[in-house]
Amino acid sequence: MIKDNQKLLNTLHVLIDAVVIAFSYVASWYIRFRSGIFAPAAWYLTLQEYTKALTFLVPGYLILYYVFQLYTPKRVQGRRLEAWRIIQANTIGLMAFILILYLAHQPNFSRTMMFIFFCVNVFTEVVGRNILREGLRDIRRKGYNQKHILLIGYSRAAEQYIDRIKANPGWGYIVRGILADNVPRGTEYRGVKVLGRTENLTIILPENRLDEIIITLGLAEYHKLEHIVSMCEKSGVHTKFVPDYNNIIPTKPYTEDLLGLPVVNIRHVPLSNILNAVVKRGVDLFGAVFALVLFSPVMLVISVVIKTTSPGPLIFRQERIGFQNKPFLMYKFRSMVVQDEKKERGGWTTQNDPRVTTVGRFIRRTSIDELPQLFNVLKGDMSLVGPRPERPQFVEKFSEEIPRYRVKHQVRPGLTGWAQVNGYRGDTSIYRRIECDLYYIENWTLGFDFKIIFLTFFKGFVNKNAY
Repeated sequence: MIKDNQKLLNTLHVLIDAVVIAFSYVASWYIRFRSGIFAPAAWYLTLQEYTKALTFLVPGYLILYYVFQLYTPKRVQGRRLEAWRIIQANTIGLMAFILILYLAHQPNFSRTMMFIFFCVNVFTEVVGRNILREGLRDIRRKGYNQKHILLIGYSRAAEQYIDRIKANPGWGYIVRGILADNVPRGTEYRGVKVLGRTENLTIILPENRLDEIIITLGLAEYHKLEHIVSMCEKSGVHTKFVPDYNNIIPTKPYTEDLLGLPVVNIRHVPLSNILNAVVKRGVDLFGAVFALVLFSPVMLVISVVIKTTSPGPLIFRQERIGFQNKPFLMYKFRSMVVQDEKKERGGWTTQNDPRVTTVGRFIRRTSIDELPQLFNVLKGDMSLVGPRPERPQFVEKFSEEIPRYRVKHQVRPGLTGWAQVNGYRGDTSIYRRIECDLYYIENWTLGFDFKIIFLTFFKGFVNKNAY
């Protein structure tokens, strides 16, 4: 059973971590004192004297890894989250180590070596865990170390859960079937069949052949939830609940404890936190100044070309809706012939649009026309990363068609975003674009911003849908 395999894997994982910590520590000693990279020390403790600290260092770090949830199953744990937890645990470990040395009056321990140990240990842990992750996924793809699960209830949530399981065989989940009352026995979805009614749990659970029960009841059947949970709890089988209202509740809801009563907040926006907002704004200012310096030669050349090939202003200003539904003027290099504002079309630019100049077609396709928005970032109208802003008439239109559309205005709009690097630019699905925007808003981290900026250089500049 998977329970026994998981215990064995956890034990093996702890032993591997202990070896990695000890190796990183010894390697750091050699890097500091024997590699020649650093200035030679007039006098230093021997390796044998340094390794005495491993008696306390290894158990201490293993406890920290446990506290930071680094021994949870890796089936669906993200790489970035795991790496961040490794950095957090090692930062706490380093500070605690320095504090203990100070209190114990041990000035002979090299602080430089300890910082080297921090870097080496983080690197080896991240690399080692990713190798282990890929190894386990390869084993699961071959049919070993599988987790057998049963779904209770046929609903959109059940179908979406099965979709994800089928798309990720490396997770090692085997869906044995579905128990449901709202569809006939034999109903099938992607090879997974409805085996019977929910009351059949009383027969299936005593056999003890399942690793997990996943409750995927439809909204209309939530009155059965308490009874089903009670049956599962009595059997001791690990039970999870996948709500059938993911279009309402975000991917990472947060709860409040109201004197023992859990209160679920419908929308979690990390950037509503003042510290997060200040950090993001600081990155925006630094990034905008750096980008203006970096792209200034390109902007200068484009400015000269636009002015010499087409009469009219260099910069095109257009009203967009931004943070907290406030309008602002967004800047672009002019890519069209000058038009009477009253006669300007209200729709998007179409393929072979006669209004677009020859130079304009090039700068639109390569996104060079967006570079003046770096000044919008400096002004605070926009961010480097965020949902793309729309014109007022489209905001009104989309707000009627997509109920959650205006949620995107809870953060500053951006030059680039999660939707753009996933290919949703120009004449593409507005629904998929909003899904990407909402995912970004609910899952924002500084690392996520850097990832989007990095991907923009490979996926976001050239736009085949820009006409």
